[in-house]
Amino acid sequence: MTVRLSRREAVAALAATVAAPAFAADPDIDWAALATDVKAEMAWAWGQYRERAWGKDDFLPVSGGAKSFPLKDHHLGLSLIEAMDTLWVMGLDAEFADALDWVKTSLDFDVDGDVSVFETNIRLVGGLLSAHHASGDPVVLAKARDLADRLLPAFKTPTGMPYRFVNLKTGAVRDPATNPAETGTIIAEFGTLSKLTGDRRYYRAAKRAMEAMYRRRSKIGLLADKIDATTGQWLSRRATVGPPSDSFYEYCWDGWDLLRDRGCKAMYETLTRAILRYQPATIGDRLWFVDVDFETGARLSTEQDELASFYGGLLAQGGAHEQGAAYMRAWASVQDRYGILPEGYDPATGQPTVLTNALRPELADAAFTLWLIDRGAEWRMIGRQHFLNMKRWNRAKYGYTDLADVVTKKQADHCPGYWWSEQMKYYYLLFSDTPRFDYKNNYLSTEGNVLRGFRRGL
Repeated sequence: MTVRLSRREAVAALAATVAAPAFAADPDIDWAALATDVKAEMAWAWGQYRERAWGKDDFLPVSGGAKSFPLKDHHLGLSLIEAMDTLWVMGLDAEFADALDWVKTSLDFDVDGDVSVFETNIRLVGGLLSAHHASGDPVVLAKARDLADRLLPAFKTPTGMPYRFVNLKTGAVRDPATNPAETGTIIAEFGTLSKLTGDRRYYRAAKRAMEAMYRRRSKIGLLADKIDATTGQWLSRRATVGPPSDSFYEYCWDGWDLLRDRGCKAMYETLTRAILRYQPATIGDRLWFVDVDFETGARLSTEQDELASFYGGLLAQGGAHEQGAAYMRAWASVQDRYGILPEGYDPATGQPTVLTNALRPELADAAFTLWLIDRGAEWRMIGRQHFLNMKRWNRAKYGYTDLADVVTKKQADHCPGYWWSEQMKYYYLLFSDTPRFDYKNNYLSTEGNVLRGFRRGL
């Protein structure tokens, strides 16, 4: 398995070896106009949030209300923080400045409440770091460091793998029954924080947790999806590329790409080699990755989780371009059928297993990643369709909402914080060719936060 030296650079020679269907972009598509439309929708939705839920976490765009996350009853400005680098890269500078002022004057993490270490890291620590990357403001970096300090007590386990929850004020921890994603999706943010502050505690904690998980792989090289962080004992047998394992593999690669950590690259290569040996399955004429027993490789289920649709992009980043492209096409065929991907889908039956969709960005993420690698017309077209479908069915009175049913297209009433950080950014970068972004040397986190690649002063 070959490994590329940069996560998202074009690799034309590699792409040329991939057997792909003939596919051409419509020459009449005005990509600049499409990017302008994405920007206009972002500005409109932001205006609604600014008027009705300023400083709140998740917006409710049907009713105009809000709900808190990751705390149960206290808001931390989640959507605002997640939106900031998207606003910046789109050139919505007045809106970015407004959000920056809120962060500097109103954001306070000294709250007596439990948060998910995983969610808080990728969304809030990562969001603040990307806002710092965009602005260079030292106050924003200080806020990110304060929050990371409040997460560090969770890593004080015998194994180094963190508890799932920590109290922001007291440092009290709970729930050692964790998983690969929540254990290992830390190093991009903590590693960046260590580089910016010179304090290696953050990087060391994240790397120790990853290595502890990796060392417990089975003899055939697979990870199960539930483990006790205090004892290191497995609590399940299922190996999956979907949740709750998905972003562990992503951050093994990212530790190499962003931080040039060769140990992370070696972990990615070993784990991916095992996945490519035991988990691919051709169902119909499509490539899928099925769940298997982590010690034997025996198939457990063909059901797919929508969150796994990012994985085609990751495979291509790591050098397995042919398999990544094939998996992407499998998910794109589901988009062609339903318009909006169901949360769960079983290719063996051809039917959804979960009819909802939580306004997910993963297919757009993979489309953007593959397009950066080979500039293939089909990836841009898939991203375009993802945007147009979202605009048709997810647009509500005050913003964009998730769906209660992808078949009937019945809307729910929730815009998750990641919507502001992820798909709106992927669409814009995919369509705009903005000079504020370095398309050859960049890094986007699992939450879509840009930690490398912004061109300031433009």
